[in-house]
Amino acid sequence: MQFIGKILGFILGYKLFGGFFGGLLGLIVGHWGDKKLYELGSVSSSLFGKALTRQSLFMQTTFAVLGHIAKAKGRVTENDIQLARNLMASMRLDDAHQQLAQQAFTLGKEADFPLRQVIKEFREACGQRNDLLRFFVEVQMQAALQDGHLEPSEQQILFTIAETIGMSRFQFEQMLAMVAAAQRFRSGYYQYGQHGSHQQRGSYQEKNYGGYQTHSNGPTLEDAYSVLGVTADDDQNTVKRAYRKLMNEHHPDKLVAKGLPPEMMEVAKEKAQQIQAAYDLINKTKGWK
Repeated sequence: MQFIGKILGFILGYKLFGGFFGGLLGLIVGHWGDKKLYELGSVSSSLFGKALTRQSLFMQTTFAVLGHIAKAKGRVTENDIQLARNLMASMRLDDAHQQLAQQAFTLGKEADFPLRQVIKEFREACGQRNDLLRFFVEVQMQAALQDGHLEPSEQQILFTIAETIGMSRFQFEQMLAMVAAAQRFRSGYYQYGQHGSHQQRGSYQEKNYGGYQTHSNGPTLEDAYSVLGVTADDDQNTVKRAYRKLMNEHHPDKLVAKGLPPEMMEVAKEKAQQIQAAYDLINKTKGWK
């Protein structure tokens, strides 16, 4: 429980420094202590072992579920394997962590892979931190959508994951639409660079994401709304609030502090760039400043 330090800190501060403001000082110190205990604490998994760091559990759970989704189509293709390799490369895993990731991917392919149990233990290890859990689901959705088509078996696995961490069907469908739209920003002509946004037309083939359609001329304004989870009828303040909320949820440093492996910071940064690109496109089209 991540509030014991806060309670003890408030009580000690109240007694030692006399009064409410002393208690507030103790509360701040206690909050810092709770945070450090969370970051340094170990977690257990019935599948991956005991005394794991949260970062290690996040990484192994990610690759195990990737293997499970890949196997759901009937057989694991070379594209599925290459996707896992690309993720390992982008994370710059050393040899030891690559081996752990490969072992986890293999475990996920097993017919008796206990998906609900693995996700339930992962949720508990994350301390119910919704932004970290949502980011995990997004990573799995992105992987499933890489080939441009979402099989019913893949979608069912994704929903099982979302349901197990506490998402409703509506929240799941909304996130899936947001991730599919973000994929189009990743592969389409509208991209976000280090010095701001710019439009760059490139070759983009029409794809179907289990009902979510992309377009040959790149992402559309409708895609931009989907990325932010808003509609064309929403006003500027509503769109801005949605944008700020998503950027806060995908802040790499905050996610790492909550259990995201530092190696996955680039994934979080890329997601933030997609959110920024969508927001820039809406502002430019609407003439907002």
